[in-house]
Amino acid sequence: MYEPIRTKSVHSTMADGTPDFPHRSREEELDIQLAGHLAALLAVTDELRALAPGAELDAAAERLAAQVARLRGGQPPARVPLSVAGDPGRLAGLHRRAHALAGRALVVAASRADTVVAILAAERMDAHTAALESLALASR
Repeated sequence: MYEPIRTKSVHSTMADGTPDFPHRSREEELDIQLAGHLAALLAVTDELRALAPGAELDAAAERLAAQVARLRGGQPPARVPLSVAGDPGRLAGLHRRAHALAGRALVVAASRADTVVAILAAERMDAHTAALESLALASR
């Protein structure tokens, strides 16, 4: 009733041969994603440092840079120069953005069981929440 298939399938599987592009493991993908979130958080932290310098932000930036470098195999992250200062009215928006980025980093760090980064991200979330609260109190 059915005629046998006489031609080779147009669909291929991984077992058919060597792939023509590299594949990464789930852990490698999570490392890349986490490094991206931390690098974005570092960029926002550098912007905040330019607008409102402080020892706490300096220490956070160094810790973030160290973790990005670790996740990227020792390659240091690009940094925003501190001379690039913008409008101080952007502080609240930058703190909100940094809080969101730290939250994303926390989710990925928890997924890959990286407790060092998870603790760092949670600390950054707390710090940005506190900064937002103090800005709200100062504007009243």
